Amino acid sequence: MKQSLLILFLLAGIGTFAQSDSTKPDSSWRNIYRAEATKVNDLVHTKLDVRFDYAKSYMYGKEWLTAHPHFYPTDSLILDAKGMNINEVALFEKGKKAPLKYSYDSTFLRIKLNKTYKADENYTVYIDYVSKPNEWREKGSAAITDAKGLYFINPLGKDTTKPIQIWTQGETEHNSVWMPTIDKPNQKLTDEISMTVPDKYVTLSNGLLVNKKKNNDGTRTDTWKMDLPQSPYLFFMGVGDYSIVKDSYKGKEVAYYVEKEYAPVARGIFGHTPEMIKFYSDKLGIDYPWQKYSQIVGRDYVSGAMENTTSTLHGDGAYQNARELKDGNSWEDVIAHELFHQWFGDLVTTESWSNLTVNESFADFSETLWNEHKYGKDKGDETNYTGMQSYLNSGSENKTLVRFNYADKEDMFDDVSYAKGGRILNMLRNYVGEDAFFASLHKYLTDNKFKNGEAQQLRLAFESVTGQDLNWFWNEWYYGEGHPILDINYVYNDSAHTVAVIVEQNQTQQIFKMPVYIDIYHGSTKERHQVWIQNPVDTFTFSYTTKPDLVNFDGDKTLLCEKIDHKTDDNFRAQLKYAPLYLDRREALQYFADKNMTKDLSLGLNDKYYGIRSFTLDRLGEVENAMADTSLQQTVEHIAQTDNDNKTKAKALTLLAALRNVKYQPLFEKGINDSSYSVAGASLIGLSNLNPSNAYSLATKHAEDARGDLNEIVTTIFILTGNPADYDMIVTKYEGLPTQSKLNLTAYFCNYLSKLSDEQQIKNGVDKVVAFRNKIPSAYKENLYPYINEALQKIGAAKGGEVQAYVANAMKE
Repeated sequence: MKQSLLILFLLAGIGTFAQSDSTKPDSSWRNIYRAEATKVNDLVHTKLDVRFDYAKSYMYGKEWLTAHPHFYPTDSLILDAKGMNINEVALFEKGKKAPLKYSYDSTFLRIKLNKTYKADENYTVYIDYVSKPNEWREKGSAAITDAKGLYFINPLGKDTTKPIQIWTQGETEHNSVWMPTIDKPNQKLTDEISMTVPDKYVTLSNGLLVNKKKNNDGTRTDTWKMDLPQSPYLFFMGVGDYSIVKDSYKGKEVAYYVEKEYAPVARGIFGHTPEMIKFYSDKLGIDYPWQKYSQIVGRDYVSGAMENTTSTLHGDGAYQNARELKDGNSWEDVIAHELFHQWFGDLVTTESWSNLTVNESFADFSETLWNEHKYGKDKGDETNYTGMQSYLNSGSENKTLVRFNYADKEDMFDDVSYAKGGRILNMLRNYVGEDAFFASLHKYLTDNKFKNGEAQQLRLAFESVTGQDLNWFWNEWYYGEGHPILDINYVYNDSAHTVAVIVEQNQTQQIFKMPVYIDIYHGSTKERHQVWIQNPVDTFTFSYTTKPDLVNFDGDKTLLCEKIDHKTDDNFRAQLKYAPLYLDRREALQYFADKNMTKDLSLGLNDKYYGIRSFTLDRLGEVENAMADTSLQQTVEHIAQTDNDNKTKAKALTLLAALRNVKYQPLFEKGINDSSYSVAGASLIGLSNLNPSNAYSLATKHAEDARGDLNEIVTTIFILTGNPADYDMIVTKYEGLPTQSKLNLTAYFCNYLSKLSDEQQIKNGVDKVVAFRNKIPSAYKENLYPYINEALQKIGAAKGGEVQAYVANAMKE
């Protein structure tokens, strides 16, 4: 499961979240131990025959569920079955049905079997039922915003802007809305699913399509068979009018299910998948274990993406046209993340949600692996750093990675399970070494394939390979809270020719014991020392003949920590010049930006890696009067003209746009027609700043084909211009903005609404804002609701009367 972009934005940018409920929160859950689910019965196989009622958003299902007692004999079977109509329950034996007694309370189906069965003695239960997902009410989570399990998208076709689709979302325990099952991750079973659908649609499920049968009523029945075991939450069904674009890996089908207009760019979005499969297979020493790998895009998806075995479901944020792809594939990390789950999460599945780290931490870490492999170490390090900052800014320092106490299983899908866990794996990789790390992963996957895993099994695999006792690492990082908060000082004694590195741990949680590299630089010559921090204050003393240019703590920049590093200006100059890593250079440049050292900061514009050039441009934009320097202007102009990364080029153009200098007009006129939306958007800013009266006509000219950065700028211009005639277009564009852009523009959009005279248009616009607000998960309401509510209230205050009452009522929803 990849967290939605909304959640990623919130976790990265907002910080610690307060409770939205004014009453004292319930903390009784702290005393509840969330153990692995007890196994009374083991599921063996599920056979489903389903058809869909689009008018009612119902699914009519027939199920043959085979199980046996886990160890102790039993005469009962309890299934999760949420919000269904149960029509019939029977024992199915030798092709015949015999009625069984059962009770059903809308959540659990309790079945009395015909006799007491012994361990490994299979029985098959037949169930005729109706799934009614829209009538089931269960809260979602920060990562998964809804819990209906089965979703009918635009089922009656009334919305002309959306296709008709069906897709399912099983994680955490939501597939039991559409199939009776034991909806726990520690169950493993095979399956066969037959779907009867209108003949014009294609279907997708786990495993292979083994049969297609046309029916006399204009429908078709597709049968998908999964003959390798998987957990119930990984079952998947997808139905829609898709184009199927096919690749392959070692003879196995690799397919991309996309809406027809995206078929020409499907390989541009998903085309690295075969290479990713090979890379992960080679790295893990375990070839891709499943029969095929398909990826499908669903409209109105409730998260980012989901790793259903062999059939990953992506949200429609994956869709990008050819111009968007010119700015880089924004969905590539998600594709890598979900693919890695096919090993970590699907081949070996967490035994409980408390151990979610063995699923999500690995998938998060895989993004660093892929970027490092495909685009170089700087890109991999940048990915790792972004994850580190996401965790450090999340306010989650009092949560453990493995968590046996939580209020709700959905709470496990947070920046600890994802970003912190991914960084912990990267530290472990650095500590044991590349070969030992992947040999350990190979052993963990091999020992537990098609079964369940937990953090302790992972530890045992690492200990077996490395020959080391690693309890200290697991106790600190998997079962302990927080992270080091370090204050690092350097004391040079030229008479004794020594330097003392003094490291103080200031976190309120445990004192960490960790190996760290300290690199001592004389020019480009590096001398490395490994030390262990393990006390509230540690002092490490090193001798020198000539005073070092730089003493670089955490030389590999892998330690998950906050730090205050008391280096001098010259130390940071040496770090930028000699220390090779992405984070070395970034730290130095950030120091120069904080100190308004523009000349030193500008050196980042010549960096080999576009990410550092881009970072430098951002920091220059924050330094007052930095762009007054003509030589700096020339350097930025050169980047705007020649950089091979369009996003970086666009940032350079944006800096030049702020100068409002007519000499850059030809550059902006050329850029506004660029194939990159980012370059075109920055150029539109430049032309608008030079001639504000022409901004509206330029926005109108480029509005039809505007996405990404260009769309946000076009939308901003239309909103600020405030033409009532543009209402329909503005509302459409506002609704289509990505989350961060929508947050940026909500106040402006509300101000636009407040100046309209058509009350129905105002109310409709208010509904759009409220709908956006209400999609924000409850955990983050405290931080974002006041901002949005204030903007809404200004509409009511400006218009008064019926509109004010309407706004007040809408805000209560």
